[in-house]
Amino acid sequence: MLAARPALARPRRDHDHDRARAALERGEALPLAEVLARVRPELGGEVVGVDFDRDDGRWIYEFKVIGPAGRLVEVHVDAATARVLRRRAD
Repeated sequence: MLAARPALARPRRDHDHDRARAALERGEALPLAEVLARVRPELGGEVVGVDFDRDDGRWIYEFKVIGPAGRLVEVHVDAATARVLRRRAD
């Protein structure tokens, strides 16, 4: 039972990486570097974090972006098409 605990305690970013790699291998997502290259001009600031989640049946890259005024914005991008889906300010 104790041997299973480290796997449960893995950081979220490792889990995101595993899911992203599997989605990439299945052709369900583009590589993060390619998506960033396509959407960087639309992000409007510096990327300070990335999550990879499933939403409404599709894979989404969630970029945490600090804008020029220092405000944190979350930008959701379709992982298969690199299309910006929505922006949400915190």
